[in-house]
Amino acid sequence: MRVLMTDGSGLTARQTANRLWSAGHVVEALAPDPFCLCRFTRHVRRIHRVPVYGTDPFAWLDAALAVYESGRFDVLFPTQEQVAVLASVPERLRDRGVVTAVPPFSALAAVQDKVSACRTLSRLGLPQPRSSTRPETWTGFPAYVKEPIGTASGGVRRVGSPEELATVSHAGNALIQAAVDGPLAMCQAVFDHGSLVAFHANVRTGEGANGGASHKQGVDLPEARTWLEVLGSDVAWHGALSADVILTDTGPSFIDINPRLVEPEHAWQSGVDLVGALVEVARGAATVQPSGRPGVRTHQLLLAVLGAAQHGDGRRGVAAELLGAWRRSGPYSGSVEELTPVHRDPIALLPVVVASMSALAWPPSWSWFASGSVGNYALTPDGWEQILAGLART
Repeated sequence: MRVLMTDGSGLTARQTANRLWSAGHVVEALAPDPFCLCRFTRHVRRIHRVPVYGTDPFAWLDAALAVYESGRFDVLFPTQEQVAVLASVPERLRDRGVVTAVPPFSALAAVQDKVSACRTLSRLGLPQPRSSTRPETWTGFPAYVKEPIGTASGGVRRVGSPEELATVSHAGNALIQAAVDGPLAMCQAVFDHGSLVAFHANVRTGEGANGGASHKQGVDLPEARTWLEVLGSDVAWHGALSADVILTDTGPSFIDINPRLVEPEHAWQSGVDLVGALVEVARGAATVQPSGRPGVRTHQLLLAVLGAAQHGDGRRGVAAELLGAWRRSGPYSGSVEELTPVHRDPIALLPVVVASMSALAWPPSWSWFASGSVGNYALTPDGWEQILAGLART
């Protein structure tokens, strides 16, 4: 099949391209940057230039549909937050013959912004940290202040006192949540009209740039699976749905909901094909997948190198990451590279080489590599308002 990915910039897009290509599909991607991450792999045949999504989602939509039609693609694969604008125009997609998998807009709106997601989880009884939208009544620190719309830790700030809270509470309809202790786990699921067809969970065992998971290990989280299934069934979710949870002493605590796929390679290495499941859902022929194997370890060297530079480890930290990966020692022992496997794809190593050389020469350069890709696909607050306004006009 010919598959067009809605994003070619981020980590999820890069991993998705690997899986689609391995399944025998012809893969192309949309991106505002011609030198996005998916440019550096033979698994993506072409990058189509489109407007930046977050600031003008409908300009992006017009360009995306034009590419889809002219390229005669079989599936439009939602790899990032473009799912929000796609969900807002179901009739337009149907009239243009677009084959994709996105939830009803009512379901998406229930979790798209952090305040709405908190209310939805509360209504369903899903465990989450103590939360409020009223800073004047908040007690208990440390806490996190979360802007309603934010991507990849964007719009999230940790505060340790009432004075710090006062400096950020002017942001308006922000969500305040108590900090909870425990490792971070990432849960990924694919639903077919409210029915769970695939699920996987892993724990972050190493932190890369901007809090991303540079190292992961698969875990069995039946309780989190059950809660996520409750959520998906209640809102009749269709497509990919992911969640971040903190594994506390009393069980999982949900801290973030993402209405999209997130880095599917670890699931594949563990025996769960999230990408294949989403393609099946889009084409109306989904089959339920068995649970994956816990204990599988993976890493993303690019994220680890940038994380070492960000966390103040300097050139020595960056060099130590590279040496550990080369020797396959420490956290790299028995671990599989999930972002840029180079077997029969040598160009995939180029982003790691460039980022490593840059971080070794000038560690602060990590921010350029980490922030650029997110800006290409992240939904902004203004973009979300545009989507809501467009929906109101229909």
